[in-house]
Amino acid sequence: MSWIQKLYETYEQCAGHEPQGAEVLMPICHTMQQAQIEIVLDGGGLFKRAAVLDKTNSNTMIPCTESSGGRAGSKPVNHPLCDKLQYVAGDFLNYGGQVTSGFIAKPEEPHLAFLSSLNSWAVSEWSHSKLDAIHHYVVQGNVIKDLIGAGILQVNEDGKLLKSWTGDKASAPTIFKSIQATQTPEAAFIRWKVESEAGNPIAGTWQDPDLVAAWIAYYRYTQDKRGICMVAGREAVLAIQHPAKLRHGGDKAKLISANDNSGYTFRGRFSDSEQAASVGFEVTQKAHNALRWLIARQAYRKGDQAVVSWAISGKPLPDPLANTLDFFGIDASSLAPESPGLNAAQAFALRLKNTIAGYRSRLEPTDDIVVMGLDSATPGRMGITFYRELKGSEFLERIEAWHSKCAWAQNFGKEARFTGAPAPSDIAEAAYGRRVDDKLMKVTVERLLPCIVDGVPVPIDLVNSTTRRTSNRVGLDHWEWEKCLGIACALFKGYHTERSYQMALEQDRTSRDYLYGRLLAIAENIEGRALFVAGEKRDTTAARLMQRFADRPFSTWKTIELALSPYKTRLRTQRAGFLHGMEKLLDEVMASFKGDDFSKDGQLSGEFLLGYHCQRQALRSGEPTDNESANTNDSE
Repeated sequence: MSWIQKLYETYEQCAGHEPQGAEVLMPICHTMQQAQIEIVLDGGGLFKRAAVLDKTNSNTMIPCTESSGGRAGSKPVNHPLCDKLQYVAGDFLNYGGQVTSGFIAKPEEPHLAFLSSLNSWAVSEWSHSKLDAIHHYVVQGNVIKDLIGAGILQVNEDGKLLKSWTGDKASAPTIFKSIQATQTPEAAFIRWKVESEAGNPIAGTWQDPDLVAAWIAYYRYTQDKRGICMVAGREAVLAIQHPAKLRHGGDKAKLISANDNSGYTFRGRFSDSEQAASVGFEVTQKAHNALRWLIARQAYRKGDQAVVSWAISGKPLPDPLANTLDFFGIDASSLAPESPGLNAAQAFALRLKNTIAGYRSRLEPTDDIVVMGLDSATPGRMGITFYRELKGSEFLERIEAWHSKCAWAQNFGKEARFTGAPAPSDIAEAAYGRRVDDKLMKVTVERLLPCIVDGVPVPIDLVNSTTRRTSNRVGLDHWEWEKCLGIACALFKGYHTERSYQMALEQDRTSRDYLYGRLLAIAENIEGRALFVAGEKRDTTAARLMQRFADRPFSTWKTIELALSPYKTRLRTQRAGFLHGMEKLLDEVMASFKGDDFSKDGQLSGEFLLGYHCQRQALRSGEPTDNESANTNDSE
């Protein structure tokens, strides 16, 4: 139960101290609901007007019970104050309204249940003037009639509610644009405003803190099931049901749930669900509200998957699933300007150090940090797929280690070129393609989370998969291949940390795969320059044969080298200095092979991509191999 305790502590520390501009933590006994119609009453409970809400202004906090907060099934329990028309309107059936299937035997049941709960609250000592006005109005049973009179709802020739619009969509009544395509207007959700004669500026029921407090006090009074809360370790009012709607307003999945007596298919050693886990009502309400707040603010979301990290104190944290570009952007004020005297690796290290220092200045080393992953296999059940508790210093060290060990020059497009680590979602696309399905994407993110948070090695199959896809250059468009190249190099470098690969060209690294990668980059540069000089635009031989080169480098190199002959002839007459420098560089690389390494025709590892990328970058950046190769940027 550690996760729920940490969330409860988060609520206690953050409630009332939310960051500026952030949504406030929702009070207990309340839930969020999309409303479609707003009814305005006066202080005496008389109808004044109504309006259809647009979707940007429809999210409304409403009072709820444990049962209504996570209601589902054919007979959903009513909310105590705001609800759908079948609950609120006494004349719903008179206008042809169709109740939920479970109420067909007693179609008046939803409204009677709503009236009963509303009346019980209204006659208690925790009543409220707005509640009295709403109660007085609902008892009269004229809700549908008033909405028709206000032009909110439409009726057909028989005087029954119009359920669909068959005319031009542009001229459709506003209510048809507010509801979902699968709904009818009679499924609209109602919220209330009460404008008193005293001129109280707070008209909305969801905005009045006194009404919110009145409902909480009344609902606490109705709770009578007591026991030991396993989270707080003390006697308390126990929760009967636990909240839903954690990831979004329509989310029915719960983290803690148990079927009733008739549906409980396996009990094991327990005769009832409370013997397995008893959680205090207030504890679970606050914990789930905190989780809902965190997911909305700072979680990584992909379908039903959510991964959220937070400090119990509410202090800002870096997102563990962000790439380095986004990571730096979180705290742009901490970025030191790059010095002209620093190379890319040094500039990156300085930025990373300063960004981490920015978080350390606000986060205590002993602050509790939680990283939590959620997913649901069915619409009603949610599971915790990943959970770690760390201290602030440990968390930042591991984030820094991930961005450092997987740092490489990334090219995600003209506006997104950076040095650093890719995000897990980018790694999944590089390994399996841009059309990777949601299930495979979620599994890949879950597999990479321990690599970031726990420091475990990147799965070797992901390293090999990104290498294979990058080698298949002709199967990818230019920008996708450039992106895959940087990600493949980052993963290979991060997996083989013991080899201490550098992001710049290593002239003294003489491993077979690295040198073959350098040869491929040089051959591509020679042919690319010759094509540029002739005004031709097509792939080089090195690019077309990259996959074959990765599988059989020695035999493929013969083909590539022979194909260079006509291009060398062209350059000898027009770019003699450039060609001399390239031929000299080729000889230097060839001479660096040890023994019979060059003649081996075995498959290359991902290291050849590192050699290729570093050599290509060195040639493009104008690093002189001799004084005559200064024109290497002509083809750019």
